[in-house]
Amino acid sequence: MVNFHILTLFPEMVIQGLHTSILGRAAARGNIAIEAVNIRDYTTDKHGKVDDYTYGGGAGMLMQAQPVYDAYQSVINRIGQDKARRVIYVTPQGKQFHQDMARQLAEEGELIFLCGHYEGIDERVLEEIVTDEISLGDYVLTGGELAAMVMVDAIARFVPGVLHNGESAQTESFGDGLLEYPQYSRPEVWHGKRVPEILLSGDHAKVDAWRLKQALARTMERRPDLYEIYIERHPPVEKNPRKC
Repeated sequence: MVNFHILTLFPEMVIQGLHTSILGRAAARGNIAIEAVNIRDYTTDKHGKVDDYTYGGGAGMLMQAQPVYDAYQSVINRIGQDKARRVIYVTPQGKQFHQDMARQLAEEGELIFLCGHYEGIDERVLEEIVTDEISLGDYVLTGGELAAMVMVDAIARFVPGVLHNGESAQTESFGDGLLEYPQYSRPEVWHGKRVPEILLSGDHAKVDAWRLKQALARTMERRPDLYEIYIERHPPVEKNPRKC
């Protein structure tokens, strides 16, 4: 089980987004737990203010250290000071998030996400509490909530019991370093296009071989960077999957 604690200024956004569909059902079963901690609840300002101007000037406001730290400390007080945890600051300056990272984080028992806003968060509290700075990519969002929700979704898929089919997280894109092969469902013919005959054969070995070739071809065409890495790690694999 993984407990997700999300420090945010918009708890409703997080809860509504993550307590639906697969994740909502997984939370109801107790496979994961998701809570949103409202940073604004921990400010000492009587007007609920959590930001102020930056020293040295510049555009925009900065989230203050005190409410962020106290919101974080409220989580630590509940889960225990001695409990191992990762504190992830969602920022475009961090390491780029990827599937292997999601798999590794799914092995943690407690994950705390810190969502910034405005011009970011006072550096001093980041230095004190953050263990990881992670980015979704080279672009900027209006806040960290959407990025945190994406990461929680990706991580939760590797937690045992979240997905009913245990193979799903392994066979989908990036599960083995390749993009996923094309998939088909009923009917056998749709708009004049037939399902590939090999998938109707019942020969699982041939189906697996076909899927691997398709995954190789798709990865080489769409993500040649991933294809090259895969080929380096699997040198016996046929070099020209386009002929499949």
